[in-house]
Amino acid sequence: MNRHEPRLMIYSQDGLGLGHMRRTSLLAQEFLDRTPDGSVLTVSDSPLGQFFATAAGHDFLKLPSIRKTGPGVWEAVSLSVSFDEVLRLRTQLIASAIESFDPQVVLVDHMPHGAMGELVPALRAVAGRRTRVVLGLRDILDASDVVRRRWTAEGAYETLEEFYDEVLVYGQQDVLDVASEYAWPASIARRVSYTGYVCADPPRRPSPNGSGPWQGGRTPKVLVVAGGGADAFPMFSAVLDAAPAVNAATGSEFLMVTGPFMPDGHVRSLRQRASRLPMVELRRKFHGRNKIARADLVVSMAGYNTTVEVLAAGTPALLIPRSGPSAEQRTRAELFADRSWVRWLDPLNLDADVVADGIRAGLEEALTPASRPELTGREAAVSFLTQDFAPIAPSLTASMR
Repeated sequence: MNRHEPRLMIYSQDGLGLGHMRRTSLLAQEFLDRTPDGSVLTVSDSPLGQFFATAAGHDFLKLPSIRKTGPGVWEAVSLSVSFDEVLRLRTQLIASAIESFDPQVVLVDHMPHGAMGELVPALRAVAGRRTRVVLGLRDILDASDVVRRRWTAEGAYETLEEFYDEVLVYGQQDVLDVASEYAWPASIARRVSYTGYVCADPPRRPSPNGSGPWQGGRTPKVLVVAGGGADAFPMFSAVLDAAPAVNAATGSEFLMVTGPFMPDGHVRSLRQRASRLPMVELRRKFHGRNKIARADLVVSMAGYNTTVEVLAAGTPALLIPRSGPSAEQRTRAELFADRSWVRWLDPLNLDADVVADGIRAGLEEALTPASRPELTGREAAVSFLTQDFAPIAPSLTASMR
C-alpha cells in the first residue's frame, strides 16, 4: 500500500536548452495521465522556469540558474555571488525538496550526481527508504572518451553504483549501446532498460498529392528550427545564404524560428538579412507542432527532442549539428543518417552551394529506411516508473527490453 498518492520527483539540471525541459514535461504529463490522483514535482534550473504547458498535479521548484563554461567548470547565471554559495544553496534546496515531498520515485535526468555533485546528499538521505531512484538518459551524451573521462573524474560511476535502482535509456540499443559505449561495469549495465525515443504524439501529416516528397502543385515549405537556439546562428546564417538558390530552383519558401535563447544581437543580424529575402520569414518562436508535420522539409540542428519530434511527424529532415564543443549532435546525425532516417551536413562545410544542394535533395529525393525508429519511449518509460502503482501493459513491457 502506498503511503500517500503516487508522487514522482524529477531532477533536471537543464542548463540553457529546451531539450531536457521538453522531455521531462512529456514524462510528467504521461505519469499524470496514468495516475490521475498523482503529483509530480520537477526540480530544475532553467532560466525560462515553467516553459511548457503542464497539467494539474505538476509543479516546479526553480533552482538558481548555473551554466557550464568548461569541463567541470560552472558559474552562476544571474546571482552575483560565488559559485560555491550557489552550489550550497542548490544542494540544500534539493535535499529539502526530497525530504518534504517524499516521492515514491525519483527520476534524475542525465547527471547521476547532479551538477558538481549537488544531488549526492539528497540521494544519501533517501537511501534505505521505499524510494526508487531511476536515472533517465538520452542515448547519446558525448564522445565516448569524453564521457568516460568526466564520469570518472566526477564520481558518476560510483554514484550510479551506490544509489540507483535502474537506468532508463531514451533510445534504441541497436543504435547506440550505452553501457558498452561509456564503459559501464556489468553491475550497472544489468540495470539498464531501453525505452525507445521519448516524444509527444505526432500531429497528423497531410497526405501527399504529388509524386515528389513535397505535395505537388503548391509552393514547397521549408521549416528551419533549432530548439532553444543558443548556438544556432551558424546554421541559420548558412541557410539564409542558400535560400535564394533553393527558391530559384524549387520556388520554396522558408519559415525560420530562431528559438528563445539565441542572443539578441544574432537575431537582429538574421532579421536584417532576412528582410531582404522575400522567400524568408523569420520568427523568434512559434506555437503549434503542426508546422513540423505540414512542412515539406525540416532543417534543424541535431538535438534529441527536435530530431525525434521530426521523426515522429514523418517529415523529411536535414540535420546540421553543432560543431562543438560536444560531439552529441554530430554523433546523432551520423547514426540516424546511417539508417536513412535523415540527411545531414557537416557543420564545418556550410558553403551556400553545399547547403542549397542538401535542401534540394531533401525536397526532391525521398529516403527509404530499412526500419523505422521506435517512438514509444514516453509510454514505455512511464510504464516502468509506475510499475508499483498499476500493472504494465504486456506490449509496453516487451518493448523495454
